[in-house]
Amino acid sequence: MPKILAFSGSVRVGSFNQKLVQIAALGAQQAGVEVTVVNLADYPMPIFNQDLEQTDGLPKPAQALKALLIDHDGFLIASPEYNSAFSPLLKNALDWVSRREGDETYQLAFRDKVAVIMAASPGALGGLRGLVFLRMLLANIGITVLPEQQAVPYADKAFHADGFLLDESRQEAILTLGSKLARQLLKLP
Repeated sequence: MPKILAFSGSVRVGSFNQKLVQIAALGAQQAGVEVTVVNLADYPMPIFNQDLEQTDGLPKPAQALKALLIDHDGFLIASPEYNSAFSPLLKNALDWVSRREGDETYQLAFRDKVAVIMAASPGALGGLRGLVFLRMLLANIGITVLPEQQAVPYADKAFHADGFLLDESRQEAILTLGSKLARQLLKLP
């Protein structure tokens, strides 16, 4: 059975993007795949620096996150938009887990993986501009990014207290992102 790892590029308490990725994860679970939802707050890493890598190697949290990425077939990724780009937290995590250890295959954590991306933001575009850069980065490191994506505008007013979206059509669209990724992975050999 395919396995999906779901995470967001935000560690803020009450993060809109963590809520969003949890909704997509539910859609994937309902489609019949195993989903692991993680919070990058549980994987604290210093800002990537090759000198630090040279002296200390991959930080333990980066090793743990990398192992999770390797162990899963697909990713549900949500990111806030910071100045028209995805979050530095997400970039840093991807930078660390992209590093080779020993004789492992290049980009091992990303090889043959499929992802769906989404964003939520208090702004009118919902983080859409950041998804352009996130899609480009993920494709450049070897991840197949499905064309479907969602951006939820006015996120500060978009969620129920229980974490679901107030707008039922948006709620359904995010659930569909998760199920679409699940169905795609179920088709793969």
